[in-house]
Amino acid sequence: MEIIHISAECYPMAKAGGLGDVVGALPKYQNKLGHIAKVVMPMYRTKFLYENEWELVHEGGQVLNSNWFKYSVIKEKTNKLGFDLYLVDINNLLDREKIYGYNDDTERFVSFQLAVCDWLSHWQHKPNIVHCHDHQAGLVPFFMKHCHAFRYQLADVRTVFTIHNGQYQGQFGWDKYYFIPAYDTWNWGYLDWNNAINPMASAVKCAWKVTTVSPSYMEELRHSARGLEAIFEYERGKCSGIINGIDVDVWNPETDNYLVEKFNKENVAEGKQKNKENLASQFGLDPNKPLISFIGRLVDEKAADILPEAISQSIYQYGGKANFLILGSGDPHVESQLASMNGQFKGYYNSYIGYSEPLSHIIYAGSDFLLMPSRVEPCGLNQLYALRYGTVPMVRNIGGLKDTVVDFGNENGYGIKMEQSSVWDIVYSTGRAIDLFYNQKDRLDEMRKYMMDIDNSWDSSAQHYLDLYQSIL
Repeated sequence: MEIIHISAECYPMAKAGGLGDVVGALPKYQNKLGHIAKVVMPMYRTKFLYENEWELVHEGGQVLNSNWFKYSVIKEKTNKLGFDLYLVDINNLLDREKIYGYNDDTERFVSFQLAVCDWLSHWQHKPNIVHCHDHQAGLVPFFMKHCHAFRYQLADVRTVFTIHNGQYQGQFGWDKYYFIPAYDTWNWGYLDWNNAINPMASAVKCAWKVTTVSPSYMEELRHSARGLEAIFEYERGKCSGIINGIDVDVWNPETDNYLVEKFNKENVAEGKQKNKENLASQFGLDPNKPLISFIGRLVDEKAADILPEAISQSIYQYGGKANFLILGSGDPHVESQLASMNGQFKGYYNSYIGYSEPLSHIIYAGSDFLLMPSRVEPCGLNQLYALRYGTVPMVRNIGGLKDTVVDFGNENGYGIKMEQSSVWDIVYSTGRAIDLFYNQKDRLDEMRKYMMDIDNSWDSSAQHYLDLYQSIL
């Protein structure tokens, strides 16, 4: 089976969040299972681009907004990621350093999808599956099935659409209808939702199968999807949730070169302590206290706006019995609040505003608890990384967090769960963490070993996707 993944992100070429991690790992594991999986993405000007060797495989042109544009497709030569990686370049649109955040993002990603469909239509053979990820690839199923330029070559190719975050749908007004290549006008309804062209809604309507990254999140989308609730209810027969996996080659405390001290479940306590001591020396914290960390985007979805108050109250209420560490960036106001606390709570709290891949690995390894009070969490990968490194996840009972963490108050439990994204819930959960750390050492050691044994690799999830593909071939 040949699978083409179309995505705006793929680690390590370009990553802004979990989408990059998924697309950087899933194809590798599908190849390991005996299939041919490839990734197509935009050619951003990133460090990875300049550090590797590429070959030109195709050149072509398409029309956007009545303007003819040329595109080229290059391929990474060595297959170093475990799959073929193709980059699409379009001058003045995709030749930029950042993935998102430009005023012309709509034009950028529509043109990218047009180029991909044009390229695929020129193949001598056809792939079995075109797997589109998030709204930046959401128009591809419509283009393949209904647009005159592509449907004669691609209409019969099966498409799968995966929603990594339903909050971002890519909608734009019908005043830009000319971005869409010619199609039979009675099919306009496949593009429309609430009087706008909505790529995510279009993909849900047009793809053969629709998935999201956890069963609970798929259920939640039927009740809370920023206006798309009805479409998920109507199309529920072709929708399913498949939990993401993690790349256990990258996230492995026994082989992780970012760590100060590598470890496995047999010496987890000692290994974690060495890494915690390194963090404590970097950030002025006490290595003998429990370390509660947050890693992620500082945005409302992650409930980052309540972190300053929740951390402050936790430090005061429990007399500084726990330390807190933040790694992330996002809302400038939240960044400023968290940074200003560094001096106020010196010795109890610190933050690194920004992102550092090496530091994130050490935090997963050296922390005792990972805080994830998310308002929205389709799957969540951070809690899976935490489990792999013997770090207890403190999570809200929602989305993928609901599916992957069991509260330690239940049989075979290994996490701390909260019902709401609130200051009170975080403070209360912090109290449970402090009690577990100081008063239930043996239980904590057992939980760490149990967590590290849980198989959250891509092996199982990759097979679920292959089974899904097979069902529509």
